[in-house]
Amino acid sequence: MQTAGIPVDLASTTYRLLYRVITGPLYAGDLLDISGDARVTNDCGYPGGTRYTIGVGWHLWAYSYTDPARSAGPWWRISQLMGDNVPVDRHHMPLHISTLYRVPDDWPAGHRMAICLRADAHSTAWKSNGGNDVLTVDAGYGQLIVRRWAASPEPAPCLCAQPAA
Repeated sequence: MQTAGIPVDLASTTYRLLYRVITGPLYAGDLLDISGDARVTNDCGYPGGTRYTIGVGWHLWAYSYTDPARSAGPWWRISQLMGDNVPVDRHHMPLHISTLYRVPDDWPAGHRMAICLRADAHSTAWKSNGGNDVLTVDAGYGQLIVRRWAASPEPAPCLCAQPAA
C-alpha cells in the first residue's frame, strides 16, 4: 500500500496512489491481465464532527518505468472509471477493478511499465469539518496483481526443401 489516506475535497482529480506494480520487460502486443482491490473507511467527522457521504473514484493507470522521468513523465489511464459513494451508515467500502490491457504497438521492446491503482475522494460537504478530512485506506485489505501474457510470435517462414522440378 502506498498511502494510508485520501484527502476529501470537491474536485475528483486529486488522486492518490494506492498500489503499484512494476512489470518485467514488455513487448508490443503483450496482454496484461490486471486486478486490484482495496478498502476505504469513512470515519470523517467522527467523533464530534459532521458525518457525510463521500464519493470515491478509482481506476488503473500506467507510466513507463524505464523512461528516465518515471512517474514525472506521462501517465495514461488503462481501465474504465469506477465510482461509488461511501455514506456514513455503510462505513467500509471495498474497491475492486480489473482490466485486460494490450501493450501498445509503439511500446519500446523490453521496457518496463508501472501499473497503478489510484483513487480520489470528493464530496459537496467536504468543508464541513474545516476541509481537512481524509478517507482512510485500510491496511491489509488490498492488492494489485498483474499477469503478463506474451504476444504470439510471428510464424517463422517455411524453410523446407522444395522438390526438384
